Parts: sequence; C-alpha cells; structure tokens
Amino acid sequence: MVVRSHPPLIEVPLFPLPAVLFPAGKLQLRIFEPRYIDLVRECTRYGTGFGVCLILQGQETGAPAVPAAIGTMAHIHDFNTDEGGLLGIMATGGRRFRVARSRARSDGLLRGEVEIWPDEPTVEVPVEFALLQSILERLIETMAPHWRDAPRAAYEDASWLGLRLAELLPLDVAEQQGMLELTDPLLRLAELRDILPRFQKA
Repeated sequence: MVVRSHPPLIEVPLFPLPAVLFPAGKLQLRIFEPRYIDLVRECTRYGTGFGVCLILQGQETGAPAVPAAIGTMAHIHDFNTDEGGLLGIMATGGRRFRVARSRARSDGLLRGEVEIWPDEPTVEVPVEFALLQSILERLIETMAPHWRDAPRAAYEDASWLGLRLAELLPLDVAEQQGMLELTDPLLRLAELRDILPRFQKA
C-alpha cells in the first residue's frame, strides 16, 4: 500500500478582501485597522507573506469575515504613508494555498494553517487560444501598463495568460475565484474563451 504524504501546513495571517488576488498579481491596500497594522509589522519584520482570501460572508472591517478556502500568498514589496497618516502597502501575489484550519485572535485578526500549492506547470498555449493572447495584449495596453514590458514568452505560457485574463476581464468575483481554484491552465483558457461572447455582446 502506498501512503501519500501531505505537504506540511504553515501558519500565516489571513487578510480577507472583497477581491481575488492572482499569482503575480498586484495588490495595493490602505491599512487603518490595528490588527492589519500588526499584520504588516509582522510580515516586514520577518520577511514573510500573508494570505489573501475572497470574503464569502461578512465585511473587510469589523468582525472577522468568512474567507474562501483557496487564496493567494501576498508579499509586501513597498509601503508608504499618505497625507492622512494611513499606511499604504504594495504587494505581489505568490503561490496559492488551501486553508486547512483558521482561528480568530482576540483582536479579530484571522490566522490560518495553510497548505501551499505548487506552481502550475509551464504549458505552451495551443493555437486555438491565440485570440486570447491578442485580447490580453489589448487589455494590458489600456488597463495594466505595468505588464507592458512582459516578455513575449509569457504570452506563450498558458498559466500566465489565463491568470492575467482572469484578473483583467470584467468577471464577477465568484467567477474570478473559480478561475483561481482551477489547477489545469488549459481548462482555465477554455473556460475564459467560452465566456468571451458575453462581453462582445455588451
């Protein structure tokens, strides 16, 4: 009998948001609640990340929200203070994870024991999805200038192509969460292709 070993769980602070963060995606936040200031302090002190999960029930502020089980690690790469004294951070999405268990501290900060997912395999974009490459180029030109310098090879990577389209197309957050949870990059491209006619009629 073969016994499968499960990846070890690691504990991370969780930041439920009304949005989905994708691997390599960009995240800007203004921090004002003490629990999230503590989160930023912990991450910058130890060089660790925090988990971003879509809110399923509740709100970003106040009582702890109910987060989706699948989220994305975020790594802070810059921070600043605005004119009102609020802390602003800029972070980048890392690997996805599944929350095995979570608990709320007395101050409402959620901490989760999570299983980090491996990166998706690099799969070349089949010719039938060439239209998606052209659509992403147009979306980046108008909506995401920070991706304009992406190498051409990135557009040939089915995972990168699908994740960028999922974050830039006008999907609702439930659809974005579904795209995040898929583990087959070609299946993600197929679903995105099937969704496109909805936007063309708008």
